[in-house]
Amino acid sequence: MQESIVFDAVQKLHNHATADEIFTEVTRQNPRISRGTVYRNLNKLAQAGKIKKVSVPEGADRFDHMTIEHYHIRCECCGKLFDVDMDCIKGLDRNIKDKKGFLFTGYDIIFRGICPDCRTDNQDTLPC
Repeated sequence: MQESIVFDAVQKLHNHATADEIFTEVTRQNPRISRGTVYRNLNKLAQAGKIKKVSVPEGADRFDHMTIEHYHIRCECCGKLFDVDMDCIKGLDRNIKDKKGFLFTGYDIIFRGICPDCRTDNQDTLPC
């Protein structure tokens, strides 16, 4: 039951939410659920492939309702994460020449930019 409550919150938020944002959403309807329970269930859902955990460099992990492979762009001003509408490059990890002994388990590609809300008209420099 707790797993489905957390899953429903990720689906409802629909915005690459952090664990804290998901916890806040869950406790609106279920004030007795603990932060640890939400975090454990987020990781469990991600490991089961029901949601996607996106590791953001120098930021909190995000949880995505969309599990198909896709790329993201992060606003350098507000930190929000958005989906990028483009086809994924198939077999990208197979093109790495020197694998240094790694067994690849996946990757996240995150582009950087300024979102429309943070950008002012005709501005080509960083506003933040």
